[in-house]
Amino acid sequence: MSKYVFGIDIGGTTVKCGLFTEEGDLLDKWEIPTDRSNGGENVEPDIAKSVTAKLAEKGIDKADVIGLGMGIPGPVLSDGTVLQCPNLGWGRFNAADKMAELTGFNVKAGNDANVAALGEMWKGGGRGFANMVMVTLGTGVGGGLILNGKIVSGVNGAAAEIGHMIVNDHEEDVCGCGGHGHLEQYASATGIVRMAKKALSASDKATSLRNIENLTAKDIFDEAKAGDAVAAELVDTLGKYLAQALAHVSAVVDPDAYVIGGGVSRAGQILIDAINRHYNKDIMKPLRDKKMVLAQLGNDAGIYGAAKQVID
Repeated sequence: MSKYVFGIDIGGTTVKCGLFTEEGDLLDKWEIPTDRSNGGENVEPDIAKSVTAKLAEKGIDKADVIGLGMGIPGPVLSDGTVLQCPNLGWGRFNAADKMAELTGFNVKAGNDANVAALGEMWKGGGRGFANMVMVTLGTGVGGGLILNGKIVSGVNGAAAEIGHMIVNDHEEDVCGCGGHGHLEQYASATGIVRMAKKALSASDKATSLRNIENLTAKDIFDEAKAGDAVAAELVDTLGKYLAQALAHVSAVVDPDAYVIGGGVSRAGQILIDAINRHYNKDIMKPLRDKKMVLAQLGNDAGIYGAAKQVID
């Protein structure tokens, strides 16, 4: 008889849920709103109710569920303790224990970026790579580290927070975390738009970007693909800073590959090319020519990785 596992990816707006077989086949997926009121006290009870309803809908006995995995947007210790999660209003508590209490399931929890990395290694762009780094380029920049097929989360659950690596000592603008010159200020969706606005105000170069209201990262990549020189320079700058950060990561962990995901990765090959143009510069030979691949699971990476935590 088949056994089942739930994969849960908790976001600030929605909670993505997946029902899997223990072999990793996705049987169903759905979303529920993230209720952040009252310090996020309803988030886990809402998940428990939704999971219970799904079992009833599918006619699955609770005894046939091997467990539930969660990805959480914040540092998570190996025992499931959340240190702090401002996006949900959570302070320090053991989220895995609380969910186990609510559902009666075996529960595993991890940082959402690390969990997404595990999902990509298992069923996405990272298949075949036991040592890989997932880079998520969205509103911010996140990362997940997999070594020997296992998540490396660090002492405080904050390993692979590559978005806050310093790549420019001369940056005067402030990162969202309060620092300066962090990768997130250049390689995120908001970062490349920030760079574009500064470039447009500092120069009178002709560019199609001046004709676009409410400029987005997608617009910049689209215009670069169409041959706009200013847009192409912005993409190249993003690639330079990202390559610099990845070269530093390689010098520490020497992975097989980097899997590039998040909304910005939808730009496709132009992004990979921008990284590759700069990555091999000034890096020792054994660390050159790392494989740079695009993520394949999109928004489902988190639920796959969450489920994989339990299956492992």
